[in-house]
Amino acid sequence: MRDTRTLFILIGILVFAFSCRKGDDLNVLPNEYQVQPILPEETYNYADYQFPDGFISGLLNLVNSIPASNPTTDDGATLGRVLFYDVSLSENYSVSCASCHIQEHGFSDPRVKSLGFLGGETKRNSMNLVNHQFNRRMFWDLRASNLEQQVLMPIQDPIEMGMELDDLVDRLQAIDHYPALFDKAFGTSEITSDLISKALAQFVRSIVSYQTKYDVGFASEFSNFTAQENMGRELFFGNATRCAHCHTSSNFYQPSGLINGLDVEYTDGGQGEVNGDPEDHGRFKVPSLRNVALTAPYMHDGRFATLEEVIEHYNSGVQAHPYLDDRLTPDLTPGGTPYELNLTQEQKDALLAFMHTLTDHPLINDVKFSNPFPH
Repeated sequence: MRDTRTLFILIGILVFAFSCRKGDDLNVLPNEYQVQPILPEETYNYADYQFPDGFISGLLNLVNSIPASNPTTDDGATLGRVLFYDVSLSENYSVSCASCHIQEHGFSDPRVKSLGFLGGETKRNSMNLVNHQFNRRMFWDLRASNLEQQVLMPIQDPIEMGMELDDLVDRLQAIDHYPALFDKAFGTSEITSDLISKALAQFVRSIVSYQTKYDVGFASEFSNFTAQENMGRELFFGNATRCAHCHTSSNFYQPSGLINGLDVEYTDGGQGEVNGDPEDHGRFKVPSLRNVALTAPYMHDGRFATLEEVIEHYNSGVQAHPYLDDRLTPDLTPGGTPYELNLTQEQKDALLAFMHTLTDHPLINDVKFSNPFPH
């Protein structure tokens, strides 16, 4: 009888402790998670920026992804910035969006695979967040059809942040500074997952890169480039390497994906895992090369630690594949024999030097994209 009573007492203690923990997690927040963000008296400018002449091409106009239902505003992006850096968006207050998208690393992660809220590794390497107003399909496997959809997926991912959206709404509603920030951004203090999505998307879209050495040189016929950088530029845009055939426009990217011959057989199916099409098995999004010198490691699985390794892959390491992109074959035939560049060391060094001109130092040092919480 005594053992039975003891058992019921223990069960009661456990139930009470679990109930308290859930309350702490969702509504009755510990004091350390009520820390106020430090925001400027005059809101930073996120919406009124001007790309330099010649930056916006026909392609970039075509894929502009700013929806009429969610234009970027200074107050909306300010709220998005606070959300982006807030660990309250993860189940146990351990990670934020910025944990995997670090400003000094071009809003990417120097780890091969990022760590989620319980310390587990993500499936793929973290993509950089630059000029996403020119992207309509998101993630390496292009599974999200717009940025508003994409920003909520890591929050709900069981490895990355582990939150249910309803629980997140309740949690943020209970944090002192959020109702006022939502009211300022959207005219209502009632928080919803849709407004969380819109604010995060506005902030991410405001992360724009157009102030690199390359951008300065574009307006002056690259008189600011060294001889080596100009050699690399000519190689990059020339038919001998075809780099610019895939990394197109002033954003140096493709809005779609391709199979770039990393493997003969892919263990990660990429876009093919999403749509079930065998021709897309191993197809991955082509990221922007802006800030590429800061975003190591490279490829969807982070297999290349350096840009030198990436250059060598395209120089001599492209693997045969039934659906290899035609730009990587000698006769521009899909699935053909891999094209070898046969670059000299001087040419490889020049390509590397050119890619370093794509670093946007003002962007990675701009306080308006930095962590607003005391740290």
